[in-house]
Amino acid sequence: MRNYRWYAAAAAALLLTGCGGGAESDSGTGKAVALTKEQVRETLPDGEAMTGWEESARPTAVEMDKLYRSQACPIKGNAGCENSRFYGASTFRHDDNAATVTFLIIAYDSEQATREAYDVLWDGYYGKRAGQRAKTFGLGPIGEERDARFGSSGFRGEPGAVTQTRVGTTLLWTEAASAGKGGIDEDGVRDLATVLAKRAQQAQNGDAPSAALGG
Repeated sequence: MRNYRWYAAAAAALLLTGCGGGAESDSGTGKAVALTKEQVRETLPDGEAMTGWEESARPTAVEMDKLYRSQACPIKGNAGCENSRFYGASTFRHDDNAATVTFLIIAYDSEQATREAYDVLWDGYYGKRAGQRAKTFGLGPIGEERDARFGSSGFRGEPGAVTQTRVGTTLLWTEAASAGKGGIDEDGVRDLATVLAKRAQQAQNGDAPSAALGG
């Protein structure tokens, strides 16, 4: 369960340090404003938004600094983190099928900075998170840009998936994995990515993020 350990470590790192401190789409009206740290935290799905899942690490947002740039943008020179302001994560598990999902967000100071970072981070790191033989699949009309890959990313061929979405001034990721085959599928991952994208757009519209699974 290599991915599960990574997800837990990433979320735990945020918790330990952070506790004190386009195209037409389904994600909203298309407003793009820089989010506050609190808005970033609220964008991340919580237990109320994730019916059927158990919260492993509560939504946490931190100011972007050298440490978090190395985690969020683990590319030479931390490329892709230019003009980023905040970084956040939340993690869930599903006991029925041994699935896990981590939601990640980087909030930038402008929509232009987000556009410039998109391909850098997808091509340079996140697009490889589902394994070398992962295949692309469609997410539907969410965000201004979106990508997704599904493959076998565990030691024994356990399924894993990663999605990346650009919504206004944010880049969003869902990273899902399961201990056994059938624990996650494309439809389920698509639903998770859609919830996160809708919540990001709600925050940029000035509304309290309320999108939830099945909602």
